[in-house]
Amino acid sequence: MTTHVVATAGHVDHGKSTLIRALTGMEPDRWEEERRRGLTIDLGFAWTTLPSGREVAFVDVPGHGRFIRNALAGLATVPVVCFVVAADEGWSAQSSDHRDAIAALGISHGLIVVTKADRAPDLVAATIARARREFAHTGLRDAPAVAVSAVQGTGLDEFRQVLDDVLAAAPAPDAGGRLRLWIDRSFSVSGAGTVVTGTLVAGTLAKGDRLAVVGDGREPREVVVRALESRDAPADAVRPMNRAAVNLRGVPPEEVGRGQALIAPGAWVMATEVDVRRIGGTALDEAPTQLTVHVGTTAVPARLRSFDAEHARMTLDWPLPLIVGDRLLLRDPARRLVLGGVAVLDPDPPPLLRRGEGGRRRAVLAAMPPEGDVLAKVADRGAVEVDDLRRIGLVGPDAAPPPDVREFSGGWWVHAPAYDAWRDKLRSLVETDAQRDQLTPGVSQGAVRDALGTPAAHFIDRLVADAGLEQHSGHVRLPRPRADLGRAEAGVAKLEARLLANPFLAPLAGDLTALGLGVRELAAAERARRVLRLQGGVVLLPSAPELAVRALAQLPQPFTTSQARQALGTSRRVAIPLLEHLDGRGLTRRIDDEHREVVK
Repeated sequence: MTTHVVATAGHVDHGKSTLIRALTGMEPDRWEEERRRGLTIDLGFAWTTLPSGREVAFVDVPGHGRFIRNALAGLATVPVVCFVVAADEGWSAQSSDHRDAIAALGISHGLIVVTKADRAPDLVAATIARARREFAHTGLRDAPAVAVSAVQGTGLDEFRQVLDDVLAAAPAPDAGGRLRLWIDRSFSVSGAGTVVTGTLVAGTLAKGDRLAVVGDGREPREVVVRALESRDAPADAVRPMNRAAVNLRGVPPEEVGRGQALIAPGAWVMATEVDVRRIGGTALDEAPTQLTVHVGTTAVPARLRSFDAEHARMTLDWPLPLIVGDRLLLRDPARRLVLGGVAVLDPDPPPLLRRGEGGRRRAVLAAMPPEGDVLAKVADRGAVEVDDLRRIGLVGPDAAPPPDVREFSGGWWVHAPAYDAWRDKLRSLVETDAQRDQLTPGVSQGAVRDALGTPAAHFIDRLVADAGLEQHSGHVRLPRPRADLGRAEAGVAKLEARLLANPFLAPLAGDLTALGLGVRELAAAERARRVLRLQGGVVLLPSAPELAVRALAQLPQPFTTSQARQALGTSRRVAIPLLEHLDGRGLTRRIDDEHREVVK
């Protein structure tokens, strides 16, 4: 049966720990000072089995205002809350703080428990009524309520049944989801080493897993899961929802702790800027610019740039693994007040560099659905790897591209209008280059990348084909070499005629100058496959190598350079670079300093 994790909440000394102790028979207060003072200071943990067989673990949070950060670390990692109000004291200061935290975190499953009912039985109904008014505008507006006396044991059976019903209605956790375990404790065990604990909300932990420890402003650290426990029992794997104790190899206990997270490497974007939408509390354009952001078990300083009352950009002091839909609680560190909550719309937003971009971004966010906007993300960048969209939580593993987005090989989604614009720009660029200079080799691939920008650079081959162009020697050009070489055509034609008559009688430099053929004209002729240029300024026809091999094959093998020169009817100036060209193409093979043979 599915396991669950439930957090307590409520004012100090309203009986949260006493209730957990009565339900589970376990002591949730771990510190001797806590037990001595009767005051929960840090998170406590206990577990039990309900009558249905459903297993439930409790995270007992402190109620005192001085320990609100500890309380938030417990509340922010669980989906179900048991909100406690004492009948004899009623709604109190930290009751409101914890209510605000629950509302900010978007918790919508839980129950209200009126404790110490034996002390003020006549106030139970009024206490429940007050609690319902306080929760009227939160996710717990319809939460069931029960009254108990942990000391006398009355109401506990009803509490167990109501909790069972609440958990039955809670959404099933995703055991196949991405792993992100927010760490709430870290300690060392003799003979085992570093152990961290946390609430596993999604994904599955298994022995041997290679994970990364991230957060708290530290460099990511690769670790390996040596062993696992859940509720004091060893396990080969832990699935959600569950408390997990993870024995790690690869990190000392002093370098890992609350506020960090265990994640699957490569599965998350480490976000330092996030665009958010208010879900409750103070309007964002009235909030202070310096805030503390609580998510999971971490509390990170952040700067707020509001776009309007509902939308803002948060810049975190260090990167965190965040996705679309994550709930962040905002707190004023100066006044120690919970200001409200926001939901992440984009954990990887575009930079705002130019004047007016903030206003445009506000309009985009105002129109964005709570689950984010895949089309807007792809359109903004032109092209996005699907894995990047998965890492920020915009799409699932089997998502199909939205309208106006094309799926390309290599795992890319490309905005169709952007792709068409790149193709048209490329065609125009190459045509303009050809019109400006008839002897151009085309536009270099580097110039193409610079002109089209980074996203388009991944698709140069496809863009060239779709634009009706071709690539040659690192350049993009119009298809098919031009037959007419412009002002060089007459000189090249005369050279061709001369070499057709004497294929290996290469012209001297002066002869080429007389024909009006300099380095630039000869390069254009070679690109058009009209001539072949060899070392030393030797210019022949492209057919010369094949003709040479035929002649050399008639010689006794191996042959000398002198014999080759005589067979071809040429000079050493032409014979040596021609033979080296044949060697390079694998048509002949050098035996020693003087001898070669034709490769059969």
